[in-house]
Amino acid sequence: LGAGSAGRLLARAYPDRIAMRRPGAGPRGEARHLLSGGKGAWLPAEDPLAGEAFIVAADLDGDTTEARIRRAAAIDRAALEEIFSDRMTWRESCAWSRRERRVLARRRLMLGALALEERPWPEAPEEAQIAAMTEGVRDLGLAALPWSEAAAQLAARAEWARRGGADIAALDEASLVAALEEWLSPWLGGLRRAEDLPRLDLFAILSARLGRDGLAAIDRAAPAAFTPPTGGARLIDYSDQPRVSLRLQELFGLDRHPMAGGSPLVLELLSPAGRPVQLTADLPAFWRSSYADVRKDMRGRYPRHPWPEDPLSAAPTQRANPRRTRGGS
Repeated sequence: LGAGSAGRLLARAYPDRIAMRRPGAGPRGEARHLLSGGKGAWLPAEDPLAGEAFIVAADLDGDTTEARIRRAAAIDRAALEEIFSDRMTWRESCAWSRRERRVLARRRLMLGALALEERPWPEAPEEAQIAAMTEGVRDLGLAALPWSEAAAQLAARAEWARRGGADIAALDEASLVAALEEWLSPWLGGLRRAEDLPRLDLFAILSARLGRDGLAAIDRAAPAAFTPPTGGARLIDYSDQPRVSLRLQELFGLDRHPMAGGSPLVLELLSPAGRPVQLTADLPAFWRSSYADVRKDMRGRYPRHPWPEDPLSAAPTQRANPRRTRGGS
C-alpha cells in the first residue's frame, strides 16, 4: 500500500488515533501530537513522520499521559475531510485569554479533540462576551479596575459603616470578587481587553451597587469629609480608624473633639510645612498637655506662624503672620 492508502486505512480502523502535530517541540526535540481521542502522543525527532501535520498512530506504547508513537502512517487534511466529513463540526467558543489579556471569540472546525481550523467569531452574542470579560476581571484581580480616589474612599467608608452595623452591600475585595456578575457585568458591554477597563467609572458603579439607601446610610455612619473651623472640606481616610490630616493652626479655638459617625476622628496635626506633628483622638487633652511642647519646638522652626500660649482663645487660621514676629509671644 502507498503511504496515503495506509493512512486512510488506519484512519478508518483507529478514528480516535488521528494525530495532529502541536506547535513547537518537546524537551528532547520530539514532535508532540494531540490525538483525536483527546490524549497526547509523541514521535522522536529523527522519525521520518516527525514533520507531518497529520498522522494516524497504529501502535502506541501505552503511556496514559503522553504515549510514544511506535508505528504510524501519514494522512493529509483532504483525506480527513473526505473520510470524516460527517463527524466534523463547527464549535463556537467565547472565553478570556489569559495570555492575550482579552476576550477571544472563535469558531473551530473540530474532529474529535482536534481543531482543524480556527476563525474569528464576530457574531458572538454580547452576553457571552460580557461573561468572558467578567472572567477576565476575576483573572486580573480587582487591582486592574480604575480605582479612583473617590471609588477607593467609598469602598473604605462602606466597610467602616458595615463594621458599625449598617445594612448595606459589602464592598470588601472578597465580596466584590464573589459577586462580579451582579455588580460589574452590567457595565462591561463593549469592553473586550484589559486595556478597556480604564473606561469604567468605578465610583458610579459602586454607588449603583449601594443604591440611594445604602449611600445615605454611609453618609450617616461614615461621612466623607471633615470641615475645620477655617472651612474647606478635608477627605477622611477610612483605611483604618477614621483619620484626617490638617494644619494645627486650623483647629485653634476648638475645644470639642471632632467625630465621624459616632467615632472619634483621629487628627493628624501638621506643621505649616505639612509635616506630621502629632496624632490625637482627644483634641481638648492635646491643647492642655502636649501642645506646650509642640509650641516650644515649632516656634523656632516656623516663626512667621502663630503659636499662641492659649490655643483655645486664638482664632483658627491658614495664614502666616503679616510681620516677621515670633508667633504667640
